[in-house]
Amino acid sequence: MYIYHCKGTCSTAIELEITDGVITHCKFINGCRGNTQGVAKLAVGRKAEEVAAMLEGIQCRGNTSCPDQLSRAIRSYPA
Repeated sequence: MYIYHCKGTCSTAIELEITDGVITHCKFINGCRGNTQGVAKLAVGRKAEEVAAMLEGIQCRGNTSCPDQLSRAIRSYPA
């Protein structure tokens, strides 16, 4: 299980698992519960790079958001 520590959002971390390029587990720690659960549910079962590209650059507070942080988590996932 990879844990990405969020920066600049209400979510403090993201639990992430990617197998063969597909997101198999995604869970936000803290944040707006309904929104983060929805984003996580939509991400699971999809190609990681596709999700990262779709969510990259979405802004909420400052220059980031929970979806943007998920994009960064995916891109920093250990190979």
